[in-house]
This record gives sequence, structure tokens and C-alpha cells, in this order.
Amino acid sequence: MNELHIEVVNLTRLAVDEAEMARLVARVLVAEGVPSGELGVRLVGARRMRALNRDHLGHDEVTDVLSFPLEEADELAAGGEPAGDGDPDDRSDAMPRLLGDVVVCPLRAAAQARAAGRPLALELAALLVHGTLHVVGYDHETDTGEMAAREARLLDQSEWEGLLGAA
Repeated sequence: MNELHIEVVNLTRLAVDEAEMARLVARVLVAEGVPSGELGVRLVGARRMRALNRDHLGHDEVTDVLSFPLEEADELAAGGEPAGDGDPDDRSDAMPRLLGDVVVCPLRAAAQARAAGRPLALELAALLVHGTLHVVGYDHETDTGEMAAREARLLDQSEWEGLLGAA
């Protein structure tokens, strides 16, 4: 498998362009040296986000974005793909590389966008970039600003204006 598959599932009433969201996430992954794999993006309501945050991080509150990486950062950097039957020349039955999931709460994003005085589409783009960087191994709680700097650069390079409105 030498391609990215980004599945965006919108479980909210907010009209978004799922294809544009998938393209933005794919550009982040490629920029981070991850040219292949599968990543899920879910847009969920406040109750679901609160439950996920409580169940997985122990915080009983709504948050804006959660990331669930399935590989360690060093595994992603190695770029290894599982082979099928052991024949290095035959990748036809290779298992897809599962990267993880990013979950975003648009209701929380809207509140944050209003408070910051910026467009909702930009806030959603920032959360998608942030969540994707967590999947590939960045951690703003332990680094010395690398994730924030990388996030800002990627957001500056992103095309976020088309994220809202169904395609």
C-alpha cells in the first residue's frame, strides 16, 4: 500500500466538506513523512466528546480534539508496512497501515473560534492539524515548543477556507 486513505465521518449537523478535510489531513501526513496508511477523522457532538475524553483521558469535560494513534512515533518514522505472505515483491495482500483516529467536536470548535475572533473553518483546520500531529507522535505536553511551531507552519500552508459546506 503506497497511498493514504482518510475516512471522514461527520456525526454532527454542521455541514462540512469531508473531501477537503481528508485532503488537509493527507497533506499534513505527507509533510510529516507518512505517505501511506489509513486514518479516521470523526466529527462528534459534545456528549460523545465528553464521554471519549472521560473514558480515555479521565477528564469529565468536553474537549476540542482527541487523537488515538495506533502506532508509536518510531514505527511511523521507520515507514514499515506489513507484508502479505512474506514475498517482498508481492504487496497485493498486504494489510493496510492503520495510523489511528482524530476526533473533533465542532460545537467546541465553534465556541473557541468565536472567543478567538477567527473563522470556524480556520479553527477546524487548526484542530485537524493538531490532532494529526499527535497521531504522528508530537506531544505539546512534553516537547519544548516543536509541536506548536510545526502546527503553525502547517496551518499557514493549509487551504482551510473550503472546509465548511457540503461538497
